[in-house]
Amino acid sequence: MKQMSNEAIFNQAQLNTRRLFLKDCALGLGALALGNLASCSSPPSMVRKVTGDSKSNLAMFPGQAKQVIYLHMAGAPSQLELFDYKPTLAKLDGQDCPPSLLEGKRFAFIRGVPKMLGPLGTFKQWGESGAWVSDFLPHFSNMVDEVTFVKSVHTDQFNHAPAQLLMQTGSAQLGRPSMGSWITYGLGSENENLPGFMVLTSGKSDPDGGKALWGSGFLPSVYQGVHCRSEGDPVLYLSNPDGMSRELRKASIDAINKVNEISHATFRDPEILTRIKQYEMAYRMQIEVPGVLSIDQEPQYIHEMYGTEPGKTSFANNVLLARKMVENGVRFVQLYDWGWDAHGTNAESALDEGFADKCRSIDRPIAALLKDLKQRGMLDETLVVWGGEFGRTPMQENRNGVDLPFKGRDHHPYAYTLWMAGGGIRQGYTHGETDEIGYYPIRDQVSVYDIQATILNQLGFDHEKFTYQFQGRDFRLTDVEGHVVDQLIA
Repeated sequence: MKQMSNEAIFNQAQLNTRRLFLKDCALGLGALALGNLASCSSPPSMVRKVTGDSKSNLAMFPGQAKQVIYLHMAGAPSQLELFDYKPTLAKLDGQDCPPSLLEGKRFAFIRGVPKMLGPLGTFKQWGESGAWVSDFLPHFSNMVDEVTFVKSVHTDQFNHAPAQLLMQTGSAQLGRPSMGSWITYGLGSENENLPGFMVLTSGKSDPDGGKALWGSGFLPSVYQGVHCRSEGDPVLYLSNPDGMSRELRKASIDAINKVNEISHATFRDPEILTRIKQYEMAYRMQIEVPGVLSIDQEPQYIHEMYGTEPGKTSFANNVLLARKMVENGVRFVQLYDWGWDAHGTNAESALDEGFADKCRSIDRPIAALLKDLKQRGMLDETLVVWGGEFGRTPMQENRNGVDLPFKGRDHHPYAYTLWMAGGGIRQGYTHGETDEIGYYPIRDQVSVYDIQATILNQLGFDHEKFTYQFQGRDFRLTDVEGHVVDQLIA
């Protein structure tokens, strides 16, 4: 028997794939299954060829917002120290927690009977709207008339990673597309030389949910978030290696993509088209990214306004970069700032120490962002969202029934505060209310899915119809829940 060459063996193995079997077996079970799935396709308005076309737009109606800057404080900041003023809770400070607040409840760390903990911030009403904000955020306090506060948000997750995933992907489980991926899939990008979805992180760590928070899930991978770095190349492998000229890089990409085109003609795998688009995007980004992802050339008054320091890693630098990104056509910019998990186990996680430091690090930048977008005429079309994954308890955290040495609060899924600004959102408005100690919402309760539905609405999407078919069913960001909170919309 004639021995096959290595090349022939490789080619034969490549052809013996499940994908090729299903493709060629027109009357087989595989084709029948695929035909059944095809009959469950999404509505025609939602069907898009997976080409990574940055100009495609699936919006169902004119959206008031064109882009989003989402500021996620990973670890969940305490609403009771910042926005949800509770004078009754101050009067209960140091008293034993009532049994009614503990019976049948699950907490991440609290055991036994904790003490009630009054707010550590000094609250005051600000602006014409009279919004309550504490002295932890003195700069932001001057911008409350641009903002809608939602004080009745609730979730069903009380651990960080699942709660972050639920907030950003609509599911506490891994594998769903992130909000940024959905929006970029639906609207494309306004700048073909930049990704439509970019991610910036600050703090000592990435968020607990990891890269899945900006992953594309079952959407084509061209829609996943591009994580930018503060040191070295802003995007990995952006620079050419030694000895590689731009002309040689272009020739290499052209050669690779010709092979990819042949593979796609043979196998019709849509991810091959995604790979082609990503190679082309990477080449174009080499020119565009260095200018956009640098704050060195910003005028001094901008640095003073944001509190930025070029060359350093900081939340302030990332906020300024976010403004530059949306200014240059990036559709969705996600900022994660780690370090908000104020349990009180040490000084860094104490409400009156580490938490206070974190507030100082974000206060000036977020106020500057709102002011800067407004003075550039961009706030009307840019939706800014700020919040964490859940709230904090009205009780002081203990561990195994023993009070901690510093003042902190445990995870609290039942009620927390999130705010929005710009993008057609009402100005100077507060939605929802919690009880006298901030434990439960008592008016206008809002779910995570409601927030997602409202964000999609502002971008021109009916969240119930904006779907993508996967494994035989139509999926959506809000799963099978959620409604648009009409009261938040101007």
